[in-house]
Amino acid sequence: MDIIDPHLHLFNLKQGQYDWLQPSNPPFWPDKNKINQSFSQQDISLAPTNKLAGFVHIEAGFDNTRPWREVDWLEQHCTLPFKSVAGGDLTSEDFPSTLAKLQTRVSVIGLRHILDDDAKTLLSNAIFQQNLSLLAEHQLSFDAQFSLQDEWATQALCNILDNLPQLRVIINHAGWPPKPDQSNEWQQWNKHLIKLAQYPNVAIKLSAWEMQNRAYTPADMLPPLSTCLQLMGEKRVMLASNFPLTLFSCAYSELWQIYTQKLGLRQSLKSLLLHDNSAFWYRFND
Repeated sequence: MDIIDPHLHLFNLKQGQYDWLQPSNPPFWPDKNKINQSFSQQDISLAPTNKLAGFVHIEAGFDNTRPWREVDWLEQHCTLPFKSVAGGDLTSEDFPSTLAKLQTRVSVIGLRHILDDDAKTLLSNAIFQQNLSLLAEHQLSFDAQFSLQDEWATQALCNILDNLPQLRVIINHAGWPPKPDQSNEWQQWNKHLIKLAQYPNVAIKLSAWEMQNRAYTPADMLPPLSTCLQLMGEKRVMLASNFPLTLFSCAYSELWQIYTQKLGLRQSLKSLLLHDNSAFWYRFND
């Protein structure tokens, strides 16, 4: 079947900086050497039963001060249909000039500024909010990466969505769902997902399973997937890879074989989760 991967990263270590990949810099993963190398479009191949029809490239720290350089490299070397979620410092008063440069690149469809542990502070920052308004004005999406267990960050995002109902927000990595047997944490994640689900311009991507459990199984995927489908509906949920970090646990093609063959999804739902929803939310057809 045709697949659009809505969350992957390619690396060019010869031209880019990638400070976070250096062994002396955090994160200090014991197996970080597995991904401390260059990865191009040629490294994302699928099994013969599947076809990679396109992908969404999420910023990977190529050059945090000049994020258009990463997009330029991609647009020069990638031949598959793709969209770029570029980097950019949304706390900077100079962000509008960065955005102006990014908008001249045809693949740019959105921005990501990683929130994670700083989510509440960033989402409450006036300049950050102004720059999110600028994204909405230019019909660019925001990829939000933070834990949905964070009550204050979730509320801060809800406040922004109340004021910017036209802003398209895509939650990365399912908001880091805990295991269902962690009852308090699961209830928090579920409660905050319910709050965000009320906003029709919010979608969610499930990926990065390896970041919480290198030895995950298909069974680990089903509770968060079922919950997201129940709360968000079938047209606001996407399955993604997080390549090359997927390699901490399995080959790229193997992950997509799990999605297509081992989750028990009906064909029409697979088409939505693996292709159609990504095409819509990242505007492949515009």
